[in-house]
Amino acid sequence: MDFQIALILGQDGITNGAIYALLALALVLVFAVTRVIFIPQGEFVSYGALTLAMIDNGFFPATAWLLLGAGIAVAVLDGRVALQSGHRRRLGSIAALNIGYPLVMLAVLQSLPLTELALALQVLVTLLVVVPLGPMMYRIVYQPIAEAPVLVLLIVSVAAHVTMVGLGLLFFGAEGYRTPPFSDARFELGPLTVTGQTIWVVAASLVLIIALALFFGRTLYGKALRATAINRNGARLMGIPPALAGKLTFLLATLIGVLSGVMISPITTIYYDSGFLIGLKGFVAAIIGGLGSYPIAAFGALLVGLLESFSSFWASAYKEVLVFTLIIPVLLWRSLTSHHMEEEE
Repeated sequence: MDFQIALILGQDGITNGAIYALLALALVLVFAVTRVIFIPQGEFVSYGALTLAMIDNGFFPATAWLLLGAGIAVAVLDGRVALQSGHRRRLGSIAALNIGYPLVMLAVLQSLPLTELALALQVLVTLLVVVPLGPMMYRIVYQPIAEAPVLVLLIVSVAAHVTMVGLGLLFFGAEGYRTPPFSDARFELGPLTVTGQTIWVVAASLVLIIALALFFGRTLYGKALRATAINRNGARLMGIPPALAGKLTFLLATLIGVLSGVMISPITTIYYDSGFLIGLKGFVAAIIGGLGSYPIAAFGALLVGLLESFSSFWASAYKEVLVFTLIIPVLLWRSLTSHHMEEEE
């Protein structure tokens, strides 16, 4: 390996690490607030990328029908609660939010010339279709068992992942897709060629991380999520609804996943099941951070990206094995340096 190859591999590692950092932050956030190990995080990466690919190729995205189906299920659940509690006036807003919005999106998608839209508008449409699925998933799958043990929540996450993979095969087929790059620019930095898409990925990841830091540090809802992450019972006593915290957390996690898929889809071919491996690498980074430290998780993501990149050069057949083996010494070290704590009853 010469210096130029090392630079190229380092560039790839940093680009991948930026995406893994976002996913690791989302996983840490979800676990801190809801105690859910959000395995379907990777599926939102592939759903975002493939929905954008469908729009770019002129196909109607089937995720819009999933949005409608999930909205109807949420409307039924929330409507039943409203009737039982005597809040009949809420039925109209529940129906408008959960059924009206998906119907509007279906009408918009059927009326717009999707292939003629600018790439930025196609990305916006993708976000509007896929991101609401996150809080809907929380309402349908996790909110009814929010107080269950972590092991039960993990099993449910595995079931949700398997379901989303199957739906992905049904919606998008077995073929892989790529989307047009955000920029075709190329910059020569000595022996290294940096593409505009790489700059987009790294810059967007940094902007999103900074925006999340400002959100948690400066906004009321961000502080509410921080309070819930620190002490769920204390936050509940202070008037922060656990259901609202869960939905907002899943909204942010889904937004991060969809944006990650949109950013990497011009770089690598995305299949219906590609999100699982991508999400697992973000999970490895989150484990390095102990599912509780954002800075260490971001550092772990960069380490995972660089290890994956250099492993693909030295031992491409075993690069996935080497990446996931990284979790073993981390878990061993944490088991030796931390004390066992029983889960809250």
